[in-house]
Formats: sequence, structure tokens, C-alpha cells
Amino acid sequence: MRVLRLAKESAVKARTQAMNQLKAVLLDIDPDLRDLLTGLSNPALVATCAALVDERGEAVFPMRLLALRIQLLSAEVKELTRRTTKAVRSCRPQMLDLIGVGPDSAAVLLIAAGDNPDRLTDEASFAAHCGVSPVEQSSGKTQRRRLNRGGNRQANAALYRIVMTRIRWDERTQAYLQRRTAEGMSKREIIRCLKRYVARELYQHIQPAATAQLPSACREEGL
Repeated sequence: MRVLRLAKESAVKARTQAMNQLKAVLLDIDPDLRDLLTGLSNPALVATCAALVDERGEAVFPMRLLALRIQLLSAEVKELTRRTTKAVRSCRPQMLDLIGVGPDSAAVLLIAAGDNPDRLTDEASFAAHCGVSPVEQSSGKTQRRRLNRGGNRQANAALYRIVMTRIRWDERTQAYLQRRTAEGMSKREIIRCLKRYVARELYQHIQPAATAQLPSACREEGL
């Protein structure tokens, strides 16, 4: 999974760079050709540029070359995503059935857990490793907790993406957001809580044998 992620990140970065270069070339081409390409979506722009013929001008060759490079890199990204999905399903297939959990996020979390098997003694240690364990910041009569800025930041970002997807599509998470907002919590604080709940839920799938060790109240509460 680590090798697949490294290859995909490299391909995505190179594709973004090539797309930016292609759009930069559009600024210096013949106005008639530029008008033809203006307003196209990225896929349509790439497909059109890849089919251009040299009679259109000297700038056509680099544009076609960049477009073909983007198409090749897109094919690489698609294949690497397929292989990542296959790798996740081969060891923890149930993770991809959870709302908001895609192959990339699942791979990041599995890599984070695999790097530190001795440290992950329970779901609380997994949450701390992902940087989603609450940090006490109470003072006097004010009781509050803040974001944890430590831990594995890639795993933290994966949990954030899962939470944001659930806020958009999952009715249970939307109901939780509305309830907590009515109680006076800020959206940032609610997202922190949701990331902690998601870490608890995912740990039960990453370490299935540890699920039985969780208190029943924790198993029922997780979102």
C-alpha cells in the first residue's frame, strides 16, 4: 500500500503540473485557437488538445504533448487506485463499506496502524496516534478541549476527509451536527468530536480482535 500511494501521489502531482503548464501555454497561442479552447472543462480541454493537428500553429505540438502526458498520467492514477482498492479489500474489505471511507483514506489509516503495531494497544492509542484525541484546555469554570496538533498528520487528514463526506451525505452525522450546534458547540469543535468517533469506529475494523475489549457504551456511541 505504501508503494502504491507513493506512486499515485507522484502521478497526481505530475498530472497537476502538466495541466497547469497546458493552461499556461493557452495564454500565448493564436487567438482563434484560444477562443476554441476557452470554457472547456479539463477533460474536454485535454481531449481536444490531444487531437490537435500541427497546421494550427507552432504551439500545437507542446500542447498535444502535454495533453497526451496528462492522459497517460490519468490512466496511471486510475490503475493505481484500482490496485490500492484491491490491496485494501484483500486485508480489511469491510472498511470500504463504511460511509465516507475510500481506498486512499483506508490505505493511509492502515499504513499508519501498520507502522506502529506495538503502540496501538486500544482505540484510544489509535486516536492519539492519528492526532484526534482531545487535549484538555479547561480553566476555572470553563470546561473545553482543543484540537490535537500532534500525531500522524496524513492519518488525521484522512479522518477529516471522512468526516466532511459524512457531514455532506450521512443523515446520522448531520443529525449529530445539528444537535451539537444547538448545544452551542462550534463547527470546529464538532468536527473534532466526529474525528474521534470515526477513529473509534475504524479501529474496530483495523483491529477486529480489539473490538471486544471496548466498553459496550463506546461501541454503541461511535458515529
